[in-house]
Amino acid sequence: MTRFILSALIVLAAVRATPPARTPVLLELFTSEGCSDCPPADRLLAALDRTQPEPGVELIVLSEHVDYWNRDGWVDRFSSPQFSTRQQDYCERLRVDGPYTPQLVVDGHLQLVGSSGPNAKAAIDAAVKDPKIALAISQASRDGNRVTAHVNVPAGQSAKGRTLDLYVALADTRDQSEVKRGENAGRSLEHVAVVRTLARLGSVKTTEGISKDVNVAVPAGAGANGLRLVVFLQEPNEGKVVGAAMASL
Repeated sequence: MTRFILSALIVLAAVRATPPARTPVLLELFTSEGCSDCPPADRLLAALDRTQPEPGVELIVLSEHVDYWNRDGWVDRFSSPQFSTRQQDYCERLRVDGPYTPQLVVDGHLQLVGSSGPNAKAAIDAAVKDPKIALAISQASRDGNRVTAHVNVPAGQSAKGRTLDLYVALADTRDQSEVKRGENAGRSLEHVAVVRTLARLGSVKTTEGISKDVNVAVPAGAGANGLRLVVFLQEPNEGKVVGAAMASL
């Protein structure tokens, strides 16, 4: 009997030691080193990433630097027209008059001024209530200029039979820039999770799931202070993000 009780206590302790699964919420900040309103938003995103203030929630953050500020005196080395286009698509879907910085998009269907902490909290609280599709990254590693990982989406998670887009992003863990010109001239700017690569991997049917090896090239100069691999599932038309996962490298 004593041995049975001891075994039961060991099992119970193991169960209690296993942390509960957290609900992922994807935060995409559209920002620019050429915009004087953006540094507060960059700091807020970094704070959310570092402190993870919402119990039971995993905040997965991405900084996407737009290129339309580059003509105003400072060329943001992290900027890309791809991110400007992605932001424009969000603005059209969300019926925003036009792109602006800093803009924070939460799970692809809620948007706000990226420096507003209270509005960010409200959007996160709303997004976490939405059903999520389980998504997992395993065996993530970097070998020179390549990152490899395995991505798994279990089958049968949704009876609706939806088809979702699967995206992969490779982001610098941290970056810093000394801005010489433009609205932020003379400032030292720090960034978190700066996206260096963003690509669509294909489609996933929720009734079938997917088990897929991922191979991503690391851009020149990326990852000096660490890398993150982020994968997420997004509805192809509405743009809502219904699942996400992150692995640090």
